[in-house]
Amino acid sequence: MGSLTERHAVHGTDRPVLVVGAGPVGLVVACELLQQGVPVRVVDAGRGHTAHSRANVIWPRNLELLDRIGVTEELLDTGHRLAGTAFYSRGRRLATAWMSKLPDSPYPFALTLSQNDTEGVLRRRLAALGGTVEQGVRLTALDNAAYGPAVKLEHEDGRTEELEPGWLVGADGAHSTVRKELGIGYDGPPVDVSFAITDARLTTTLSEDLSHYCYAPSGAMVLGPMGDGVHRIALNVPHDTYSEDDPPPREMFQQVVDDRAAGRSRVEELLWSGSFRVRVRIASAFRSGRCFLAGDAAHVISPAGGQGMNTGMQDAFNLAWKLSGVLRGEFGEPILDSYDSERRAVSHEVARSTALLTKAGLVNTPAKVALRDAAFTAADRTGLFQRRLAPQLSQTAVSYDGDRHPRMPLKVSSDSLAGGSLFGGSGEAVTGSRSAASRLDNSGWPTIDRDRHTVLLWPGTRTPPADWQRTSDQLRRELPEGTPVLGLTRAVPRGLARALGPGPAVAVVRPDGHLLARADPGRPQDITRLLTRAAHLRSRS
Repeated sequence: MGSLTERHAVHGTDRPVLVVGAGPVGLVVACELLQQGVPVRVVDAGRGHTAHSRANVIWPRNLELLDRIGVTEELLDTGHRLAGTAFYSRGRRLATAWMSKLPDSPYPFALTLSQNDTEGVLRRRLAALGGTVEQGVRLTALDNAAYGPAVKLEHEDGRTEELEPGWLVGADGAHSTVRKELGIGYDGPPVDVSFAITDARLTTTLSEDLSHYCYAPSGAMVLGPMGDGVHRIALNVPHDTYSEDDPPPREMFQQVVDDRAAGRSRVEELLWSGSFRVRVRIASAFRSGRCFLAGDAAHVISPAGGQGMNTGMQDAFNLAWKLSGVLRGEFGEPILDSYDSERRAVSHEVARSTALLTKAGLVNTPAKVALRDAAFTAADRTGLFQRRLAPQLSQTAVSYDGDRHPRMPLKVSSDSLAGGSLFGGSGEAVTGSRSAASRLDNSGWPTIDRDRHTVLLWPGTRTPPADWQRTSDQLRRELPEGTPVLGLTRAVPRGLARALGPGPAVAVVRPDGHLLARADPGRPQDITRLLTRAAHLRSRS
């Protein structure tokens, strides 16, 4: 290949996408691309499989998105379900955010399991799709020219390799070499907290169906059931109290549980323990040419609320459907600009909300404690806690470009539905259609296409207009060949009916389940133009 700068300017889309980092985020990107026939190479510097995994919760929104790569059911079989999150002050319960009362998700619960288990499921899916992880391969140099990246890789045996991938995704963690080589800044708000953490066998009077945020004048603590008597315990500690050679002991955790936790709990055994310091950081850009940052390489946020890994996986899904569509010729390359703008905005919002949750747990003056407790209690009694915090924790409230592109209460197929017959709201096939199909799953949740924008035909919550069938048929005939269309009836989940509104409407939904736009059912030409603009292509055949 010669030196990194002595390269030709030809860029071929047949070159593999290089994914640097094989944590959950990198694995999701790789699975998404591979299942659409995009060649992928995954390298990992050697972080490997460790017992000390921090992330242990998957929220409802991510369970929906993980359906895209066909792993949600295996994760459900592996993990422990939680109905919600309870908040306490000095042992008194203040409020509860119930996942089980979310009206707009097919997965109304949180799932706890170790990050290692999550990665195991994703690695098995990667292998089933024909992918592998090259362990012990480190990126040491990156030249990001306008016509594509060139990298140097160093193998464990000392061998070096020069490579020109078509595209590069840096999912290589908070100390990302990719980010540093790209010269992208990495700053954030002044949140600087140290935590001790463990997975421990616990005998407790607290519910196994809830995670428990316990506040006390001495600090905050989280107890998260993981099934079979194992709990994740995380609590704030002074900086530099513990190290890798001097991890926090069982006696310390027991002392803090006695001081801060509600109920009565005995720490029986530590399966592992460790400590870490969090400084919130967000990259100044998530894209540079044909290189992208995702996960901790793009943002590190407070662990309060368990949002970090989930936010990173949403980066992966947002990027992968756009990148694979570009490589398949379905979308124009400008669609990739929205990855940076959408995910950076969400990262800043998550950083703000988790910082507030962190600070709420660390107040210690009597006046501030009384104010926080009163605010939590009032918000719980008025329903505000459930309306605001539950969707925020579950990540079902994520929206792009302000409120223009909210998440819609839908399922996403793990298969492309292209070429199928069109389904009406009853699930009966309508033959002779020019459009590809979306469908209803066995639980009644509408399921949209994984790869392309889906058109929803919504008759409204009242008796449909007399000409609704004629209007729907005309729209189907005039849409571009192969457009996924789903004809709905009023018998949809309550959250979806509320999102679509009371009157007849056409909704165009992105492959990730976010609303693209609503349109007039009587103007199919407007919908065709909308689809063309959304794909960022000058013309469509």
